Amino acid sequence: MNKSELIDYVADAAGLSKADAGRAVEAVVAGVTGALKQGDTVAVVGFGTFQVRARAARTGRNPKTKETIQIPASKNPVFKAGKALKDAVN
Repeated sequence: MNKSELIDYVADAAGLSKADAGRAVEAVVAGVTGALKQGDTVAVVGFGTFQVRARAARTGRNPKTKETIQIPASKNPVFKAGKALKDAVN
């Protein structure tokens, strides 16, 4: 399912126009993104938890030249599925 299919589903399930459903989906994505940028965790009960994890700087290797390179530290968003979502999929 891509973003436009999700918007279509939300529009049908909630009885909204596609434009309203599109704005709702955009608002949810913007809300999650904004919270993660501030370092907050977003927990949706029954669905899962979005959070940011820090990755330490490390040494890597360029596979083409075999040269050693330094990979800088970074922050990465992660999603952990909740129990209800796991049970629904299995």
